[in-house]
Amino acid sequence: MNITKICCLGAGYVGGPTMAIIAQKCPHIQVTVVDLNTERIAAWNDKNVENIPIYEPGLAEVVAEARNRNLFFSTDVDKAIDEAQMIFISVNTPTKTYGSGKGMAADLKYIELCARQIASIAKEDKIIVEKSTLPVRTAEAVKNILDNTGNGVQFQILSNPEFLAEGTAVQDLLNPDRVLIGGDPSEVGQKAVQALVEIYANWVAKDKIVTTNLWSSELSKLTANAFLAQRISSINALSELCEVTGANIDEVAKAIGMDSRIGPKFLKASVGFGGSCFQKDILNLVYIAKSYGLQEVADYWEQVIILNDHQKRRFSKTIVKTLYNTISDKKIAFLGWAFKKDTNDTRESAAIYVADELLNEQADIAVYDPKVTRKKILADLDYLETRASEENAKKATSFEDPYEACHNAHAIAVLTEWDEFITYDWQRIYDNMQKPAFVFDGRNILNGAQLEKIGFVYRAIGN
Repeated sequence: MNITKICCLGAGYVGGPTMAIIAQKCPHIQVTVVDLNTERIAAWNDKNVENIPIYEPGLAEVVAEARNRNLFFSTDVDKAIDEAQMIFISVNTPTKTYGSGKGMAADLKYIELCARQIASIAKEDKIIVEKSTLPVRTAEAVKNILDNTGNGVQFQILSNPEFLAEGTAVQDLLNPDRVLIGGDPSEVGQKAVQALVEIYANWVAKDKIVTTNLWSSELSKLTANAFLAQRISSINALSELCEVTGANIDEVAKAIGMDSRIGPKFLKASVGFGGSCFQKDILNLVYIAKSYGLQEVADYWEQVIILNDHQKRRFSKTIVKTLYNTISDKKIAFLGWAFKKDTNDTRESAAIYVADELLNEQADIAVYDPKVTRKKILADLDYLETRASEENAKKATSFEDPYEACHNAHAIAVLTEWDEFITYDWQRIYDNMQKPAFVFDGRNILNGAQLEKIGFVYRAIGN
């Protein structure tokens, strides 16, 4: 099948960048990204591409090249569905907050709404591509909805999970480790698979395009994130052991990372992992295992989440304990709010939970992040529903200047590994802080010896 028109349902962190790259690399294909959020679509269409709603290095340049040539952003969902031969579903699949599976299972209501909308509009055969992270066998449910519309349209369902790391999403899309496409083994199913293979083959070597059955593809996404998160929790568990034995976690990580069987990636001790995928996908995996009666499997993966939550609480408690067991009305400056550097995404960021714990202790939080707005910071805190919005707004402030955020602070907590934090004039910061001046490095990015020479009391993870 020769694909000339694609639409993507969802203009978020996956749909927006992915479709931008497809449009850039496939100028012969019209790509339309649709979303019901008018504010988001307006931002994607902003004349100044620096104002697009997602910050990723290199993304603005890609959008500037392809937008209004063959890349379009629209709220007209019905029109895009009707015209497209291939439809990517890239909507949110949050963890359920109600009913059966609450706190673990993926909430698929948005996926189902997409399927029903496609079914009601489609007049010709279409290929549906799952781009959202989904539990294994979701495609079966989507196909049941689509095949029971009674309008005679034939649908082929493909699984094409994303393996993007926020902060490097553009490079991950341009030079992926692999592109995974799962489809039905039937002849018509394999034709649909090949149609998607040919799109990616415009810039990805075919030996990096892996095809599987639907269920293997869906499960591979959850498994990849679970394995990565497991490594982070493993090194963080050892960081606590290092602190009580006198070992240095960075030295331990370097030593084991040099083993070719282990490798050095994802062995950086920190305050804990965040982001939209790791926790959600592991909880999903736990729920699936439990639903099949695999309790030992569920317990194994659930421990990864338990350790991550423990690491965030431990960091908060260390701050309180070090500041003489009271931080009431003390100013604690947060450097970083995003869950990692080079993104404005704050979903499940460790900073949110550390701030919440410190606000419970009646601290004053002063936040500086180069890409996260005060509106977003307060929305993140309000979402927890720990206290009234007015109290969050009163006790949590934000600054556009890091030196102002740190001025007169009792302590600084580094929550995101932004490169710029390393280059600050730390003598200037020290001179304008309360004494003794504390630095709690939740990302182990600063030169502790240099800070101690200035006069700081420096605390790092696993050291």
